[in-house]
Amino acid sequence: MRKVLIAAVAAMIPASAALADWASDFKTLDTDGNGRISRTEYEANVSKLKLDPAPTFTAMDADVNNGVDEDEWATAEKMAKAFPVSCKSSGESWCPKGY
Repeated sequence: MRKVLIAAVAAMIPASAALADWASDFKTLDTDGNGRISRTEYEANVSKLKLDPAPTFTAMDADVNNGVDEDEWATAEKMAKAFPVSCKSSGESWCPKGY
């Protein structure tokens, strides 16, 4: 289930964003510095990352604890970088099942 959610996030992140500095992006969103991005922090600051479209918070929050920790953020980054560009732009569900 977690892979499916992260794959959904990866599908929404453009290739140029996948190359961005994800660690800095995490710090940008984690405004209180507690090591986790709350839904409130995400919604207030996601526009600073200039992602179009931005991944949904729910898709990244794999453990459904209303926060995205560094592990969840790293998983989203790995999936975004591994997800083939052709699958990102596809309107069909022909991409390999691993994605």
